[in-house]
Amino acid sequence: MKLYNLKNHSEQVNFAKAVKLGLGQQQGLFFPVELPVIKPIQLLEMLKMDFITRSTEILSKFIYNEISKEKLYQNVKKAFLFKHPLKVKITKDINCFELFHGPTLAFKDFGARFMAQMILSLNKKNESVTILTATSGDTGAAVAHAFYKMKNVRVIILYPKGKISELQEKLFCTLGKNIRTISINGSFDDCQKLVKEAFNDKKLKESIGLNSANSINISRLLAQICYYFEAFSLIPEEKRNNLVIAVPCGNFGNLTAGLLAKSLGLPIKSFIACTNANDTVPRFLNDGKWNPKKTVSTISNAMDISQPNNWPRIEELFNRKKWDLKKLRFGSVSDKTTEKTLRELFELGYVSEPHAAIAYRLLRDQLKKGEFGLFLGTAHPAKFKNTVEKILKNKILLPDELRERINLPLLSHNINPDFNKLKQFLIEK
Repeated sequence: MKLYNLKNHSEQVNFAKAVKLGLGQQQGLFFPVELPVIKPIQLLEMLKMDFITRSTEILSKFIYNEISKEKLYQNVKKAFLFKHPLKVKITKDINCFELFHGPTLAFKDFGARFMAQMILSLNKKNESVTILTATSGDTGAAVAHAFYKMKNVRVIILYPKGKISELQEKLFCTLGKNIRTISINGSFDDCQKLVKEAFNDKKLKESIGLNSANSINISRLLAQICYYFEAFSLIPEEKRNNLVIAVPCGNFGNLTAGLLAKSLGLPIKSFIACTNANDTVPRFLNDGKWNPKKTVSTISNAMDISQPNNWPRIEELFNRKKWDLKKLRFGSVSDKTTEKTLRELFELGYVSEPHAAIAYRLLRDQLKKGEFGLFLGTAHPAKFKNTVEKILKNKILLPDELRERINLPLLSHNINPDFNKLKQFLIEK
């Protein structure tokens, strides 16, 4: 598999190198040189496969012969060794596709665990690796648990202090061992900026074997394509030609993966890019002006991102496929409307959380006659227990994954958003 740097097309690497580097020169994202396409007759056969077998087939279309299909199957099996996504009926024409049944109760488990298997598989010389990543909530836990106690791998996770839920923090800041966590006095965008600065320091990058586990890493992104095929396979055949999927968007990796699934040949009619008050992309799609504002805190904190990293990949894909960006549906939802929507879902018999509620709201408002809608449930509502209970005035039981960590002490360090401070930490620890 060949990939090119979106900021320097002459820089081309194979899949193994892209996984190892994370980012290319000038902090450029890697993107496939070839965009494979599955023929309709092949797609029908693939939709009959079990999740692991189908996911192996999908990933092999991108990775080609860099990893044998047999070995890839074993990697996928280890990565996705948890309950598969569940489709839950909400109304006659709308279902929720729950992606939060992994070990850290969020959709990020798919990408993080596959990336961990890829690094383990591709690191033939057993070189020391430092994973540096930023999280706005769920990435941190998924990455921490995926790499926990992995030999020759050190994980550093940055997160905005006081801007993720208490239970999100407990999931990844109580592990210790090879997992180090740092709360940053700032926003997620500040955390993301520090990660980019670290990658821009060539000497530092080489000396500690720096890599990233954000959705900027191609292995995480490709893994997420797989559950869109699973979603499609669960839809009644008569509904498949009019499927609309609403995606809660933060860094836009999840939507990028969905669009890559469409590029492969999955006939999804339309996507809705769903954001909260941090609405850089909806405003851009509305007026054509890229004008990020200061990030504001909301009850859907994992989407509190004003400068989404993956947006250049989406633009590149639309350009390459000659798709019309104006046909991408979009919208933003305020906290007040999010709260109202959570109560509406509860009245329909479904307990949700703020991120999925935003996707449901926009899907409900934009779904046309004859269309079938699916919105992604990206995190377990218990991860936002205090917020959801306050809004719904209803108690939420904690799953075992959260209950066993709630009373453990936080092991995090704290710094200002100062690259020199972070660099010192990376070198000394």
